Amino acid sequence: MNKEELFEEIDTSQTITQKYLGLSLKKFFLLFALVIALGIYLGVLLYGTNSLQVLFGLQDYENYLQEEVVHLKKENAQLQREYFELKEISAQ
Repeated sequence: MNKEELFEEIDTSQTITQKYLGLSLKKFFLLFALVIALGIYLGVLLYGTNSLQVLFGLQDYENYLQEEVVHLKKENAQLQREYFELKEISAQ
């Protein structure tokens, strides 16, 4: 066999994906589906009901509730002080 016969036996028909991307059509669609699935997953994580926005909102609400607890404890202590003062005045 000479070189010309070897070159004739080589299959030069390539799909577009093989020609431009170096991937077979099957691998290209598999990679494409994987990228789409990953995009959808990240979209749900960032903008869905379990998103970062919900997490940050819950953290803000937790901080608000902690501040409210501190405020109510102070108010409770003041009201108890007032109650015991009034109780002491009425006992005299």
